[in-house]
Amino acid sequence: MNDKQEYTGLNKILKSQFVQTILDKIDDGTFSTFIEDWQWIFTFSRKYRRTILFYLILGLFSSTLGTISSVVSKYLIDIIVNRDTGSLGILIVAMIGSTVFSLTFSSVVSRLSTKISIYVNNDIQASIFDKIIDAEWLDINKYQYGDLLNRFNSDVSTIASNAVSWIPTVIIDIYSLITSFVVILYYDVTMAFIAFLSAPFLLLMSRYVMRRMSEYRKKVMEMNSKMMSFEIETFYNFDSIKSFGITSHYSKELRKWQEKYKKYNLDYNMFSIKTNILTSIISTGVGLVAFGYCLFRLWTGSITYGTMTLFLNQRSTLSSNFNSLVSVIPGMLNSSVSAHRIKELVDLPKEVHDPESLKEIMKEAYDGITVELKDVNFAYDGTNKVIEESNFIAKPNEIVAVVGPSGEGKTTMLRIMLGLVHPQEGKTVLYNKDGKPFDMNADLRQLFSYVPQGNTIIAGSVADNLRMVKEDATDEEIIEALKIACAWPFVEKLENGIDEKIGEKGKGFSEGQAQRIAIARAVLRDAPVLLLDEATSALDTDLEKEVLHNIIKQRPNKTCIVSTHRPSVLSMCQRIYRVKEGHITELQRNEINNLVEDLKDE
Repeated sequence: MNDKQEYTGLNKILKSQFVQTILDKIDDGTFSTFIEDWQWIFTFSRKYRRTILFYLILGLFSSTLGTISSVVSKYLIDIIVNRDTGSLGILIVAMIGSTVFSLTFSSVVSRLSTKISIYVNNDIQASIFDKIIDAEWLDINKYQYGDLLNRFNSDVSTIASNAVSWIPTVIIDIYSLITSFVVILYYDVTMAFIAFLSAPFLLLMSRYVMRRMSEYRKKVMEMNSKMMSFEIETFYNFDSIKSFGITSHYSKELRKWQEKYKKYNLDYNMFSIKTNILTSIISTGVGLVAFGYCLFRLWTGSITYGTMTLFLNQRSTLSSNFNSLVSVIPGMLNSSVSAHRIKELVDLPKEVHDPESLKEIMKEAYDGITVELKDVNFAYDGTNKVIEESNFIAKPNEIVAVVGPSGEGKTTMLRIMLGLVHPQEGKTVLYNKDGKPFDMNADLRQLFSYVPQGNTIIAGSVADNLRMVKEDATDEEIIEALKIACAWPFVEKLENGIDEKIGEKGKGFSEGQAQRIAIARAVLRDAPVLLLDEATSALDTDLEKEVLHNIIKQRPNKTCIVSTHRPSVLSMCQRIYRVKEGHITELQRNEINNLVEDLKDE
């Protein structure tokens, strides 16, 4: 395999990695994507265009003051060397004034740049967060959590740091480079040529540096995403890891990731050291040539000591501006890569919304809502069906059970009801008390209270966990919901009651207590339809029945759908469906006894 870079067209002479990247993009038709990425970035900074213009003007003004200050310094030095005090006062005032202005403006520019970068970062993050939240469930779940977090934080930060500053920085650096070169050229043509000696070397180095930086960034981004996913999964499954006694395995895994992290960073650090040494040698060599030339000119009396100082100062500025321009290129490419990664999230299919349907059905929603699945066929991958040619209905003032072994599709069925996933055939329909149908959409989820499988407790107080579904809930409403969920007896005994702090995933509570708090949260929501997905699995039989009785008494017209593989609540149900081998089948009363025996055996 030949990894040697091939250059095409005029770039065979320039041999620039950046130029070749652009040419390759033009050849393979992806240059338009590169432009689109940057157009997308600028949509976030567009609202700050006046501030950016102000930032640009300040930068140009600050650069001009810096050049003027250098020229004034030349004359000030010459006055002191020649003991000519006639204009000394004016020059000192000018020198101090230009220095103060330069410092003030550079500080303002720095502050302004930082503020804008934060604003843009927040704008992009907020926009992406909204897009992720509103993305189709299946599409967003294709991404690992670590990858999502890496894009959400690292990639956004990369874009924000360049979105505002890139164009102003380029313009300011070019302006400073030109003014420095013109000043040197005005006093000495040869010195101007010497000052530019380092440019070709730095240009040749930039293509190598950019290639290595690109390789490093790609590795780091991939590694960070994988490492973040590992960390999330580890801490999320902390109890299981400790219970199995496999903490040493995860410790070893962490050290493997750390070893990769160390290798990437030390390799890049060594690369940076070598690059800096080479750059310093080139810069020092050019500096010595310039210094030697200035000494020669000073020795022969062709220039003054002040002019020599001006030459050396402007040569350093010119070199610094050129380095700054070169460093913009990797940032621009990195931002394009990051923008493309983020756009993948932003462009994910969005959920279907219909606020008008919600407004209409809400007028009579609390008189009862009927939920129906009609002729549903569903497969996660589009081929292997999880639900096949199935129907289901649950009416107000009913407890409807969905039973069957784990892994047969009960949770999938509830996701279809909620509109989180969409069947390839068939649909979910809601009906108001008059029988008017409404096709399920994202807005109609407000009609549901949902208690999913697993621990859904968040870090915060007991009250925080309930108020997440009703921000303005009073303490009395929270306590009432806890009573209905049979959670108040143990919450009441806590030192701080409903204000007691809970750790992540309900640390300090048993599984049954955590389930009852999650049920209380759904009760507080008080939606017309309640979905319980194995939500009472950690409760004993009597407590399970008491919770369901309390929920029905809270609102007689509530539609309650209980997914379970336990037979204990079947006697309370008006309708029972069995999910098995992809089919949802309503059971007749003569089949229930057999079902109970089957469930006991399972």
